[in-house]
Amino acid sequence: MPSTAPLPAVAEIGAVPPAPSAPSRSGSSRSPGRLAWLRFKRDRTGVISAGVVIFFFVIAIGAPLIAKLYGKNPYTTYASSRPELLNAFSYPAGPKGGMSSEFWFGIEPQLGRDVFTFLLYGIRTSLGIATAATLLTTVLGVVIGVVAGYLGGRTDYFVGRVIDILLSFPSTLFFIAFMPVVYGVFVAPNDNIPTGLRATALILVLSAFGWAAMARLLRGQVLGLREREFVDAAKVTGASPRRIVFKELLPNLWTPIIIQSTLLLPTFVTTEAGLAFLGVGIIDPTPDWGVMIQRGAQFYTQDITFMLFPGLSMVIFVLAFNLLGDSVRDALDPKSKR
Repeated sequence: MPSTAPLPAVAEIGAVPPAPSAPSRSGSSRSPGRLAWLRFKRDRTGVISAGVVIFFFVIAIGAPLIAKLYGKNPYTTYASSRPELLNAFSYPAGPKGGMSSEFWFGIEPQLGRDVFTFLLYGIRTSLGIATAATLLTTVLGVVIGVVAGYLGGRTDYFVGRVIDILLSFPSTLFFIAFMPVVYGVFVAPNDNIPTGLRATALILVLSAFGWAAMARLLRGQVLGLREREFVDAAKVTGASPRRIVFKELLPNLWTPIIIQSTLLLPTFVTTEAGLAFLGVGIIDPTPDWGVMIQRGAQFYTQDITFMLFPGLSMVIFVLAFNLLGDSVRDALDPKSKR
């Protein structure tokens, strides 16, 4: 008796067998931004520097809250109501600049202000001015550099000469000579200059002389990019200059923009502190890194505490931000790594 077992199915002629499922490899194709982030996370120096920088900005933003919890402010002269805080020579009566559980960083000689809250607000003032100047400088540098490089011709020549002139100025000496002129435009010679006006003038003057380096860098980048095939293709399709700049050029300029910005901020921090030290920027009694160093320089031979904290904190911040800038540059542009 013949077997009735079912015959195996015969594949149709010409049928294509199903392809084996490929193993999932998530993350095999990563964006340039993600690759840069992964490179940055592997850089221990960069991560630590970023933590230090973030800590300083958190301190600056939260200075009023920290001072409120601490129970003191940077303007009250505590020695006026408590003469025992200072000795006969108007120096802190306690050891190490009067450091105690009540005054964590001690008190200021002569006036008896609290050093801890004065430093908190000083960091807030200096970082606020430097950050605002960095943002404004970056915007000016990007706009002027991209426009000059894209348009070329007479525009590029004129902008190039302006950049050469600005970069040839001895900026520090010019700031010292020019700041009183700026103040005199808005305030009568015998009137007090408001702190807001001083801060605004500093931001504007720092930005007016700071954009040239970034504009020169971006101008050179755009001069090379505008001759590339993707820009020519965009022109052939009828793209407007605005679209070419924002869709084709700017996405290729983020790396130099970010790197240059990270170098600008610590420079502006030290410049602002230097101007305050010389008396042409923020002045006492407004808390500021430069004001604290200026005041501390008067007493450092007898009491170095008041100068130690602002000087040390500024060195730590500037060093951390410079190291962060190097790490960001290496992460965004691995070829620049030595």
